[in-house]
Amino acid sequence: MNCEIARQLTETNDPALAQHQLSCPSCIVGAHARYYEAPPALEQKIRASLRREAAPAVPWRWIAIAASILLAVSAAWNLTLLRSRVAPRQLLAETVLSAHLRSLSGTHLLDVPSTDQHTVKPWFAGKLDFSPPVKEVDGFPLLGGRIEYFEGHSAAALVYGRRAHIINLFVWPSAATPESSQTRNGYQMRTWSANGMTFWAVSDLNQTELADFVSLYRRN
Repeated sequence: MNCEIARQLTETNDPALAQHQLSCPSCIVGAHARYYEAPPALEQKIRASLRREAAPAVPWRWIAIAASILLAVSAAWNLTLLRSRVAPRQLLAETVLSAHLRSLSGTHLLDVPSTDQHTVKPWFAGKLDFSPPVKEVDGFPLLGGRIEYFEGHSAAALVYGRRAHIINLFVWPSAATPESSQTRNGYQMRTWSANGMTFWAVSDLNQTELADFVSLYRRN
């Protein structure tokens, strides 16, 4: 006798039912086991767990790509910060050197050719909003001057000579700048500040002779 037949005999009180219920494991469990309804919170937790299991996992390859992109962005940002601190001064040095080379390779070395400081200095009046300190320097004859432009402002270029060498001394008003010397592409460069002016001396002279020029100019 199967369980379905036993259930059908329940309403008839058939003696065979008692015998079946004593020998059938399914009927014994059905008759005596306790049943509990799962609480709503447990049901929700189980359903959420099943949804997580069913969701596709993010491939590790894409995680690695995302990490690489974040690393690249971070490196670029740090490089930008570094350049913002270092590059302006280096860029200015390159601009000054370019102006020196341009004056040597073209025909615009002198706007006012003169060895007389009393001729060169008045020439700048009305062309600049400041008066550059034009000086005569022993052993480095004044050749004249011209006007240059750096960082959106005008500057005076005082031109001196030393044998076959040219010295460009660029001058413009600015805040104090640290004194320094450097060599770029075989050219010597020295910069300093005095009396609210910035000075850049550039030449293919050797380092010692350019240092002598700067020392004599500043002493006068």
